[in-house]
Amino acid sequence: MLEERLVNIETKITFQEDLIEELNKTVYQQQNRLDRLERICESLVRHIESLEEAGSEGMPAVERPPHY
Repeated sequence: MLEERLVNIETKITFQEDLIEELNKTVYQQQNRLDRLERICESLVRHIESLEEAGSEGMPAVERPPHY
């Protein structure tokens, strides 16, 4: 009976170790994706800001549409 309990406990521990390793891999992959998405967002913000700056230099702030 004691041997069976020990085997059962060892089996559970092995399963938990595998699960923890798999969870660590998942968290690592998610962090990499988050980092990549943050870099993409920052790049898009810089790109939009540069487009706004370039667009505002050649155009007046308020312009009436041609149909008025």
